[in-house]
Amino acid sequence: MATNIGMMDPAYFVGRNEILAWINSTLHLNVSKVEEAASGAIHCQLMDSAHPGIVPMHKVNFDAKNEYDMINNYKVLQDVFNKLKINKNIEVSKLVKKRPLDNLEFMQWMKRYCDSVSGGTMMNSYNPLERREACKGGKEVGKRTAQTHQASTRPSTAPSKSQSSHNTRRNDGSSNNTNPTVKLARPASSDGPAYDEKITELKLSVDSLEKERDFYFAKLRDIELLCQCPEIEDLPVVGAIQRILYAADESTSVVADAQAMISQQQSQLEPLSPILEVSDEKPKSDTQKRKNILTIEVDNVANSALSPRQRISDASDVHCCGSPLMSY
Repeated sequence: MATNIGMMDPAYFVGRNEILAWINSTLHLNVSKVEEAASGAIHCQLMDSAHPGIVPMHKVNFDAKNEYDMINNYKVLQDVFNKLKINKNIEVSKLVKKRPLDNLEFMQWMKRYCDSVSGGTMMNSYNPLERREACKGGKEVGKRTAQTHQASTRPSTAPSKSQSSHNTRRNDGSSNNTNPTVKLARPASSDGPAYDEKITELKLSVDSLEKERDFYFAKLRDIELLCQCPEIEDLPVVGAIQRILYAADESTSVVADAQAMISQQQSQLEPLSPILEVSDEKPKSDTQKRKNILTIEVDNVANSALSPRQRISDASDVHCCGSPLMSY
């Protein structure tokens, strides 16, 4: 289950249009911008669609306009996360500001989680309109969605009539004009939203790339600070890592040079090991001979140091003791 996913997970590369289509098809809404979900109500109902009945929908406010009401919705969402033991940090202070990138990232995580629970298919038994009626402002949202859907599907004849009359007047004016190059064709007004949508997508892409760049730059900076520690800065491995970090070009020879540095350092240390082994393996016989020589020398020095009287007394002691070696 996708409770913890990394920043390089494919879930964070899902486009904005796909996210909006998923929200509208799952909850029967008409959301046109990701930041419209900043109130937290849509997130609560998405969790309710993945786990029906676990979200207290009567506490959710779909009419939340200020940050206080939005924070209450996120409190409900956090309680649901705690019940399901989902370890996910909700950055409420960023989401309520309605910034597109922050809301897009959190909604990408929501889609990944709901897909992991439902297997990528929506439950047929779930009725989002009925569940939303229990929320504050849920009925108004349902009415607005229904009106928008009817307006988009209703055939419009009035605009065609006004467009034809406008074209007639424009043709009449152009026939009376002696200089047709004075009037320039204006771009169609329908291209405006398309350009705005394209610009928004490019901004989101740039923000995502900048965030990824800062993430990896921070990692490289941490490695550089670690290599500068006095305890390990003299190690050959640290020197090889610094050579790669400070390389000015992207050639493959940099890695080969770093490996050569490590192998050269190891070859310099290898001849020292046989000397240590020979010094440790001294013959025990030499030690024993030294002990014997020292014992004989000590006895000779002791005998020469005794006075003649002490030697006579020692001999008398031997006679008195009744030694069997003595004959009378």
